[in-house]
Amino acid sequence: MPHSRIRIKDAAALLGVSDDTVRRWIDNGTLVAYKDNAGRKVVDGAALAAFAREQATPPPDPTGSGSSARNRLVGLVTAVTSDTVMSEVEMQCGPFTVVSLMSTESVRTLGLEPGRIAVAVVKATTVIVEAGFEEQ
Repeated sequence: MPHSRIRIKDAAALLGVSDDTVRRWIDNGTLVAYKDNAGRKVVDGAALAAFAREQATPPPDPTGSGSSARNRLVGLVTAVTSDTVMSEVEMQCGPFTVVSLMSTESVRTLGLEPGRIAVAVVKATTVIVEAGFEEQ
């Protein structure tokens, strides 16, 4: 399988930083880049993945408790829509929006409202991963 080559602008978008930040990392040797057949600077996908893992610093978990769940996303509640029985809670976890449906009683018990810091715990039996798009 050929190595994935990721352009600077795409690497920046994936890491949530500016193109200039990625260029600085390349210039100071923090991240390695090479030129592709078209003469553009690119980063090896596997190297970028390793770099992303090394640099990842999630916000502290406000619960302070242990859990077997690995997919814990600390975020900010941005919207709560409730009726008498069910509620939809929307959270912003970094660049990702997470939506949870739960009982309105649970929303009240947890004190969920916009501006509240919370942890979304994702434990799914099905996770869909899509690939196969052409790299540009």
